Amino acid sequence: MKLLAATGMLGSGFVEDSIVRGVDEGARMIGCDSGTTDFGPHLLATGRSHFSRGAVRRDLGVIVEQARRANIPVVIGSAGGSGSDAGVAWMSDIVGEIAADLGLHFDVARIHAEQSKDVVRGLLHDGRVRALAPMGALTPEAIDSSLHMVAMMGAEPIQEALSRGADVVIAGRASDASIFAALPLLSGFDPALCWHAGKILECGAAAVAQRTAPDSMSAVMHPESVEIEPMRADYRCTPQSVASHTLYENADPFQLVEPSGVLDTSQTRYEAVSDRAVRLSGSRFHPAREYTVKLEGARRVGFSTVIPGAIRDPLIIGQLDSWLARLDEAITARLKQTLAADATYSIATHVYGRDGVMGKLEPTPHVEGHEVMLLWDVISASQELSHAIASSLSHMAVHNPIPEWHGLISGVAFPFAPAEIDRGPVYEFHLNHVLIPESPTALFPIDMVTV
Repeated sequence: MKLLAATGMLGSGFVEDSIVRGVDEGARMIGCDSGTTDFGPHLLATGRSHFSRGAVRRDLGVIVEQARRANIPVVIGSAGGSGSDAGVAWMSDIVGEIAADLGLHFDVARIHAEQSKDVVRGLLHDGRVRALAPMGALTPEAIDSSLHMVAMMGAEPIQEALSRGADVVIAGRASDASIFAALPLLSGFDPALCWHAGKILECGAAAVAQRTAPDSMSAVMHPESVEIEPMRADYRCTPQSVASHTLYENADPFQLVEPSGVLDTSQTRYEAVSDRAVRLSGSRFHPAREYTVKLEGARRVGFSTVIPGAIRDPLIIGQLDSWLARLDEAITARLKQTLAADATYSIATHVYGRDGVMGKLEPTPHVEGHEVMLLWDVISASQELSHAIASSLSHMAVHNPIPEWHGLISGVAFPFAPAEIDRGPVYEFHLNHVLIPESPTALFPIDMVTV
């Protein structure tokens, strides 16, 4: 059985010939992940897609047209970026447009992963919620503050949709690997190979030795092995590149947790079968004692105004910590004079060129270069308040003195005018828990429609 991954994320693009070639070579399904948390919680909080409608429509149009040509199913996971109901509806609308433009008729399964507050409260009441590190126990207050909550489905809801005859499956929040594991699991292939194939396919051509642009990847299932091969002629997989992707985005290098169990890759063999393809064998799958699905939730924490600025003065850089401390004392004192007594806010200072990327984990937390970039992030309950605080902060920062100065000197260069940039509402992931459903499909209702 040949499985085809269109690209790493729907909307990121691929060479059309890669899909055509994969279908011509006998692919039995085309899958593509559409979700990411790489860019933070705002996709879930707002229901928006990271990629534009045009970018997603182009990719999906090629996928659907080629899949219908071969009469094979399409599986899209984490629709719309977060897998919320809004994402599923948005993706369904695009599929309808594609069907109309191509003059096609086919059946679409829409699998919903968004969870209502009442459902999650009920699971919490029944003792069917557990915290994942580093979170504490789920509270009713955390549920109430959620803008949207999604549960991450495994392969079973996708299998149910395929069993109902869906030509295109638009799944809400889904395990990336489940997009590709569902069909071969239905066909009786070794679960370990199904899940490992899914893990490699989830990011499209990311498992090649040198990826210059997103593209497609295939996996051919055999009874005791699976062969991984890219679709672009100038791409190649090596044992190292495929093994490397097995480690990608995992807390443990060998134990990959899925809702139905754990993929154990500690004994996996990675063998080159050509200069482009790699064979996997020896993986094992340990079924879970208890079926669980991950719960993700996002809530608003306030409104942000940011100030980017740069310092080139070696005298300031040489005493940057004390300079920042004096600035903090000055702005705190000033805001006590100008803000209401009950006003709450936070100011985060990031120093790029020192520890702006790693923060407290930075092993060399000192400035080694001749310039640094400062990024102040002010968050409060309203955009107006954040902007007002940032306006005072930028003015005080540009003239914040050092002992070596005599007179008023400007020490910060702002790349933009005005220096204060309003970012709007900002959000956080505040749920890191698992749900114990009554069955693998209980939390994921399916709607069947014909387009």
